[in-house]
Amino acid sequence: MSRLYKYFLLVVFTTSAVHADGVLDKRHIPLEGQSNFRDVGGYQTTDGQRVKWGQIYRSGELHKLSDDDVANLEALSVRTVVSFLTASEVEARGHDRLPEDVHEIALPMQAGNLGDLAAVANEARNTGDFSKVPVELNPEIHRLLIDEGREYYATLLRELADPSNRPLIYHCSHGVHRTGTATAILLSALGVSWETVREDYLLSNTYRKNEIDRRVGELRERAAETLNIEPEDVDMTNIKAFYILEAEYIDASLDEAVKRYGSMEAYIRDGMGINDLELLRLREQLLEPVE
Repeated sequence: MSRLYKYFLLVVFTTSAVHADGVLDKRHIPLEGQSNFRDVGGYQTTDGQRVKWGQIYRSGELHKLSDDDVANLEALSVRTVVSFLTASEVEARGHDRLPEDVHEIALPMQAGNLGDLAAVANEARNTGDFSKVPVELNPEIHRLLIDEGREYYATLLRELADPSNRPLIYHCSHGVHRTGTATAILLSALGVSWETVREDYLLSNTYRKNEIDRRVGELRERAAETLNIEPEDVDMTNIKAFYILEAEYIDASLDEAVKRYGSMEAYIRDGMGINDLELLRLREQLLEPVE
């Protein structure tokens, strides 16, 4: 199959999906090896501009991409991939499968409390026992990311402001927590409303539905084996809360930014160290007038 034909199929496939409400889904790019790959473009800002399409992509892990998936990324002209995965995650999962000459930037989020929480979550995934992963831990992850992820997220914004790095993909394992917080910060920096930020965050439930259903079912069986009980007797509250996102999870990142700095804008400026000139350049690079 020629590269031109692959590009044609990619364009047709990604612009023909339709939501249940009849809205054309231009955002989601289906890949065989990653269900949560999507364009961050198209969102309108509060001052009447729009985030450019085809410049920024958010995703989950990319090590399972098929050859056709890699060709699709090549058709998208991807130049840079930023990964928030830790070294141990990469060792366990494998390296990203990417087109040749893509620049890779590692921003491993593993310091402090984030590392401790990751270890607890990984143990729960291995055993199915989520007793140490209560519902309230999910918003807590986003609060911690606001604090411990500041330097990583500042680097991401600066890389995005450089046109030689784009189109750019950033990702973590599932494209949910680390990537979700990154997207919330990025869209806020560009002037997108928090209501829209929340809607984008919850799209992971839509695009990952099959994966979530499969994973939750596997964990029910694993928990039953670990706890020596019948699958129907497993308390699924914590498992479902970890995999099915709620708006309050990402709202916790805004709450933490406001608590520490007064506003998300102040957090980006004072907490992350993004100055006014950098912010202006980011907006000039990534926004366009609404036609």
